Amino acid sequence: MPSLPLTLLPDLLAVCRLAPDAPLPAWVAGPGFVSITRTDEELSITVRQDRVPGDLVAVGPWRALKVQGPLDFALTGILAALTAPLAHAGISLFAIATYDTDYVLVRAEALDAAITVLTAAGHRVAV
Repeated sequence: MPSLPLTLLPDLLAVCRLAPDAPLPAWVAGPGFVSITRTDEELSITVRQDRVPGDLVAVGPWRALKVQGPLDFALTGILAALTAPLAHAGISLFAIATYDTDYVLVRAEALDAAITVLTAAGHRVAV
């Protein structure tokens, strides 16, 4: 498995679920991490927790670890190198991929344990 350089993003994040035909809400605009995925079953939005209205179905807080990129699309095993040690330690995660890189989100209360596990697996985490 490759050794990966990771950076901890500063914000507390929430993962929100909206109806599949919901319009993009105005609260997604603004600084910080935002990921939007629409499928036939849902509209999933990951965003800073402080921007999420209280009446939405949301799970958080999460913390995001960013793999330093950009990553070549031909690379293999990037997520496996991160998810395998976390799974072995019983730490749940939420993964998000972008064009340039990958992000692994862990529950805020599990962050210290996740960093310890990833560092022990040979990854470098900048906090």
